[in-house]
Amino acid sequence: MTGRSQASAGDLLELVRSGRATTRGALQQVTGLSRATVGQRLDRLFRAGWLREGAGGPVDSPLGGRPSITLEFDDEHAVVLAADLDTRHARAAVLSLTGEILAEHTGTLVIEDGPDAVLGGLGRWFAQVLEKAGRPAGAVCGIGLGVPGPVDSETGRVVQPPIMPGWDGYDIRGRLARAFTEHTGAGPVPVLVDNDANLMAYGEQRTGYPDCSAFVLVKVSTGIGAGVVVDGAVYRGIDGGAGDIGHIRVGADALCRCGSYGCLAAVASGGAVARRLAEAGVAAASGSDVRDLLAAGHPEAVGFAREAGRLVGDVLATVVTLLNPGVLMIAGDLAGTPFLTGVRELLYQRALPRSTAHLDVVTSRLGERAGLVGAGALVVEHLYAPERAEERLLAMGV
Repeated sequence: MTGRSQASAGDLLELVRSGRATTRGALQQVTGLSRATVGQRLDRLFRAGWLREGAGGPVDSPLGGRPSITLEFDDEHAVVLAADLDTRHARAAVLSLTGEILAEHTGTLVIEDGPDAVLGGLGRWFAQVLEKAGRPAGAVCGIGLGVPGPVDSETGRVVQPPIMPGWDGYDIRGRLARAFTEHTGAGPVPVLVDNDANLMAYGEQRTGYPDCSAFVLVKVSTGIGAGVVVDGAVYRGIDGGAGDIGHIRVGADALCRCGSYGCLAAVASGGAVARRLAEAGVAAASGSDVRDLLAAGHPEAVGFAREAGRLVGDVLATVVTLLNPGVLMIAGDLAGTPFLTGVRELLYQRALPRSTAHLDVVTSRLGERAGLVGAGALVVEHLYAPERAEERLLAMGV
């Protein structure tokens, strides 16, 4: 808020959504606005369908009287579409504005087929999940997409992605918006794009660790990436490159898909473990194959995963020392006991005791849905932020 007397309808919505002020009286007190002005601005939010009245709250006055009516964000007036791309698989879903997954679809989409084909496929999936959820395409207020590469959040374009050939600089937002319209007949909606690990971290932190002010998630699948959430916001760096720990050099001579030698991803990712297993005569071609082998307790897969965990743990000792997080979460295809054991071995051995004294090292709570939940939350926080909400209200004519 720019000033107590200048609080907009969007500011009032933010106060209600955050729980900081949920009655008319509380909004007057927090903003300094008159009763009439608060009423006028709330009326705009009611007409937009964004607010509703809840149950009566406690009586504000010690002298008694009628209980104050609470105000609630109406999460039923719209839905969000979200998708999470991996190298060979993808997930798409319809979510409520509070993050509940209403319908979802999982299937094969090969990232190397290029953005036009992949994003067109997502458009078809979106139409299917909307039908499954029983929601009209006109109810969609925005789309969130997670991709396995660094993203410039200002443009929504990936920047020199090592495992996304043909995607560098591509207009993902525009193509996905067109695909949505082509397959649903609905008008264009905003599209937000971010790195998959960022969205996983955002979803996990918001739902499971909302009070953690420094949260790190490391995704170990085909590649290795990290998402960092500081004070409730994703930390992306200056152009989306923060968290790309898979390309830290670890002294090995293995060739990475980025073209360099010795990257962490080249020796410790799910893809790297799959290659080691294949060389040992075990049928494995991807991180998902390794995940299945680990679930079956395959001894060589268990051993290689633990070794990979030790390599990642060595790098994470530096990450933990630098960021001093309260939670370090391991997610992705290798996020099981063998890999986590290896991470802990080297992390606690190499990091200073002070850096790990208040650190929880955990695995994912949301599992494969973390990216979808994070993508949905990103869209909602963008669309209902005070300034953007005010712009949308004006566009709606309320």
